Amino acid sequence: MSEKGVHQPFGILKSFESSSMVEKNYKWHRRFISLADHVAQWSKDPSTKCGSVIVDNKQRIISLGYNGLARGVKDLPERLLTRELKYELTIHAEENALLFANGKNLEGCTLYVTPLPTCVRCASKVIQSGISTVVAPVLPKHLVERWGDSVELSKEIFKEANVRFIELS
Repeated sequence: MSEKGVHQPFGILKSFESSSMVEKNYKWHRRFISLADHVAQWSKDPSTKCGSVIVDNKQRIISLGYNGLARGVKDLPERLLTRELKYELTIHAEENALLFANGKNLEGCTLYVTPLPTCVRCASKVIQSGISTVVAPVLPKHLVERWGDSVELSKEIFKEANVRFIELS
């Protein structure tokens, strides 16, 4: 892994860690991204289903989250199909995972999120929670216009706050 907070492609890891450590981390990263993808399917959002998993440094699951409306708020089609309203009402997967952690100490934990990297709105909350590493897929090209600026700003503040950001291709 590169120095704290410096964004590097996942393949660069071999130059900083032993190959057995890279392989072990890679397997865990893939497992937890797959779990986040499974959790994402619980979302009722018809266009983008996001999921996240928070794990501690012993690979134990601390919390899960997916994007959706607040508990007790009805998932009405007119809310979910109107982009502006949906964005106002939706709690992001990362936010839900942080909330579901229910006050647990998240210092040094890793957050896995998919299918999009963390937006700047969530990045600030992730930093504040004490999470030390975020693992996410590369932003898909078709979403760069909509989410690219937010993701780039997230990367910038992660770097400033010494939160490692790992993109999986």
